[in-house]
This record gives sequence, C-alpha cells and structure tokens, in this order.
Amino acid sequence: MPARLPPWQARPSRDASPRLRRGRPQGGGSGIPGTIVVVPTRNEVGNIGVLVDALSALGLRALVVDDASPDGTAAMARLHGAEVLERRGAPGLGPAYRDGFAWALSGGYDTIVQMDADLSHDPADVPRLLAAGADLALGSRYVPGGGTRNWGWRRRALSRFGSLYAQAWLGVPVADLTGGFKCWRADLLGRVLEQPLVSDGYAFQVETTLAAHRLGARVAEVPIVFTERTEGRSKMSLAITVEAALRVPRF
Repeated sequence: MPARLPPWQARPSRDASPRLRRGRPQGGGSGIPGTIVVVPTRNEVGNIGVLVDALSALGLRALVVDDASPDGTAAMARLHGAEVLERRGAPGLGPAYRDGFAWALSGGYDTIVQMDADLSHDPADVPRLLAAGADLALGSRYVPGGGTRNWGWRRRALSRFGSLYAQAWLGVPVADLTGGFKCWRADLLGRVLEQPLVSDGYAFQVETTLAAHRLGARVAEVPIVFTERTEGRSKMSLAITVEAALRVPRF
C-alpha cells in the first residue's frame, strides 16, 4: 500500500527509448495552466501515488519518468492519473530528466518543476516556487528558513560540504547547489539543455544550475525543509557523492 504523506512536513538522452502512456486525470480540470511537474522514479511504488495525489490536489499535473522499475511504479503512477514516460535505455538521473524535460518542452508547457519522488520535497512548496518570479527558483535547504528533518549528522555534514565545495569551486552565488527541487521557465530550460551537459548522476543538479547562472538567468532560492524518506530505500551513497565531487571540477 502507498505510504501516507509525511506530516511536514531539449533533448532525449542517448540510447534511451522512452514510451509515453497517459494516466487517467482525476479531480477534474487540467491543472495549473502551462505547468507540469517532472518526477524521475526508480522503485518508488510506495510513494508515487501519494505524491501524484498531493500534486493533483494543488491543481498540478505530474509527468513520471520511470527507469524500468520492477516494483510497479509506472503502473501505480498511471493509476493515480499521472502522465508516465517509461524509459528502456540508459539509466540515471540525468538521462531521465533530459527525457522528461524534452517531453515537457515539446508539449508547450511554460513552467517545468522538478522534484524527488520520495516525498522528501513537500508538494505544498511548489506554489511558493512558482510565485518566486524567477527564471529558475530553487527549493533551498541552506538559506534562512530552510533546513532538513530526520537526517543524521553525517548526512547533514556531507550535504552541506557538497554544496559549499561546489559553490566555492564554481563561484556560483547559490547556497544549495546540490538541491533537486527546482522550478524552471521553459525558455531558460530549453537553453540549458542546448549546453554540452556531461553529467548523468546527481552532479546533473549542480551542472544545470551552473548552466543557468552562466546564461545570466535570474535565480532565486526559496527556503524549504527537506524531510528524509520514510518509505523505500535512499538512492544516495558515498560512491554517488564521490562521483559528483569529482565531476564538479570538469564543469
């Protein structure tokens, strides 16, 4: 059964073969005009239905980009009314987002939101990102009012070091460079995807924000509280963190 919501609380990638299956819209209406929320998934059957329902309650439509999850994530997302893009090619966060963004841009959406599937990002914060009035609005853990919940000290230290390291090396005035809760204006996102992006893993988050900065975009950080998942297993590991750190100097 899906977990209950915590109380907080453009270009297709190479070698990818995405398939789109439409979900069944729920709750009437077509959502907030011109906005789509792109959610990459891999084995998130316990969370995705809750997330899609929460977005739908806010008038937001979801595009779930599923990396061939064997646990039925795609079917669950479809059942709850999401658009579902099923990928059969090269796995990874970067390729999944590139395919999802390409779909959203080709669909004529004006605003594209990206967020995690595991309920760590609060759907109720999406309207705040939309209201920021920036070319790129970032949900930030490291500005006043932001933070994390249910993280151990090692996870907090590693995350904070990663953001400070990327900020210092790249010279970008963004406090939470490693965050993945973002709201893009379509014209900027299209220009970012035209850049020679090299990251497939979690460094994709840093690289796309850096590209936006270099393109002269207006970037705003909106404070959020990131809550550790309660259902399923985290995809983050020391190896992923090291890979991202080694990638940053190549940007």
